[in-house]
Amino acid sequence: MKKIISIVLVLACAAALLAGCGSSGTAGSTSTPSASSEPSSSVSTDAAVTGSVATDGSTSMEKVIGALGEAFMNNNSGASFTYNPTGSGSGIKAVLEGRCDIGLSSRALKDEEKAEGLVETVLAYDGIAMVVNPENPVSDLSLEQIAAIYTGEITNWKEVGGPDMRIVVYSRETSSGTYEFFKESVLRHRNYMASILSMPATGAVIQSVSQTPGAIGYVGLAYLGKKNIKPVSISYDGGKNYVAPNFENSKNRTYPVVRPLYFYYDQANEKRIKPYLDYLLSDQGQRMVAETGFIPVK
Repeated sequence: MKKIISIVLVLACAAALLAGCGSSGTAGSTSTPSASSEPSSSVSTDAAVTGSVATDGSTSMEKVIGALGEAFMNNNSGASFTYNPTGSGSGIKAVLEGRCDIGLSSRALKDEEKAEGLVETVLAYDGIAMVVNPENPVSDLSLEQIAAIYTGEITNWKEVGGPDMRIVVYSRETSSGTYEFFKESVLRHRNYMASILSMPATGAVIQSVSQTPGAIGYVGLAYLGKKNIKPVSISYDGGKNYVAPNFENSKNRTYPVVRPLYFYYDQANEKRIKPYLDYLLSDQGQRMVAETGFIPVK
């Protein structure tokens, strides 16, 4: 069930100031943060502009987008901001169809989407953690073992040093950016097993893993505070060394599964939403990114 998170925000800049604000990106840019993606050192709040900003997309970004909205609200008032957590693919489609102002995604644009001319900007980075039920004694897995589990080659925990128990494999649904990133980065473009259990949102993965003794799933690093799931360390060198999924290891890239989180918008709409875009990439906004467990762009 979709939920709508409504957050009151201010779009802070007078019309004259908006005319002087520069673009925050160029159409079809790459996933690497460019000069246009660098956070501003401050955000002007000299005057308030009423209006609304609608966002749609990645459920992995729900925590950070909600926090950014609330922080901005604490300093300003006057306009409305809505967030619809539908998944990355749905968010990109919504902004292309003009149903929202900003699309949120945990994957980069596909070639056919780039052709539509959206502006792509990296908001933050996020590690992907493998999680199991707390009752499972398995505490580490290699990337090769994880891939074998998700492609159906390994089906019992005893094959990876655990108890004689069937592995129940949870994934995100196909419209999720996390689903596609995991397939590309961990499965190396191999297909998921046919019997995989697809969940509509990060919260559903967490709930399912917490209630199923033999379960495994993947979630964003910022959601590891839940006590009813257990993260496992991952080896990227065939089991020689294992790295725990935490903020510091993901930030310094010793943890092997880290991805960018994006926002997209139509450049024709940039002037109206520019104050909010500036806030997302400001020093204050990026501090909030870190405080919610995500990795800032600088």
